[in-house]
Amino acid sequence: MTARARSIGRLLLRLGALALIVWLAHLLIGWTMSETSALKSDARTMPALAVLVLLLIAYAVLIALPFVPGAELGITLMMVEGPVIAPFIWVSTFSGLALAYCVGSLLPYPALRRFLADLGLRRAGDLVGALQPLDRAARLDFLKARLPRWLSPLARSQRYALLALLINLPGNTILGGGGGILLVAGVSRLFSPAATLATIALAVAPVPVLVYWLGADLPLPGF
Repeated sequence: MTARARSIGRLLLRLGALALIVWLAHLLIGWTMSETSALKSDARTMPALAVLVLLLIAYAVLIALPFVPGAELGITLMMVEGPVIAPFIWVSTFSGLALAYCVGSLLPYPALRRFLADLGLRRAGDLVGALQPLDRAARLDFLKARLPRWLSPLARSQRYALLALLINLPGNTILGGGGGILLVAGVSRLFSPAATLATIALAVAPVPVLVYWLGADLPLPGF
């Protein structure tokens, strides 16, 4: 088998895997929306506790996936179930984003570069290849030089604050959503695990905390 044939075979396998992930994510989104509506109308086919546990797990998985607007599901669940579920939404949100960060941190650069190259994303693959031999300081300087000038100081000295801002940025789905942002943060190897997990925990806390303490007074449907 020639090198070109092997490359085409890898590309087809990767595209098939991506298509499968997208299809499964679509099914999961449909199921969560259906079961959330069933909870609201009391038309569920399973015990309420079992449905809630499965929905929280599904929510954590969805929010870990890049470009999937999983946060809306969390808000919907709080609208349906009220303040009592807010702490569990916080745990699920934290777990999903932490999972995305951990996956990114564990992705080996050579495999990621080959994957991007097989998909035709050669510039992204070349960027990963350039980052691979650099230590953290050199990698930070390399990326800083490629950011808009106004963003460079934040990326160097306030990158955890910037990460928290991006997680809560309205419409961040176009940037990959929370899962995509944390996946890239992990791949960059510029964010230490302890500080990143603390940042995620604080960044996703405000809405669940507000709902938990002020739920009855918030102007949200279902409260």
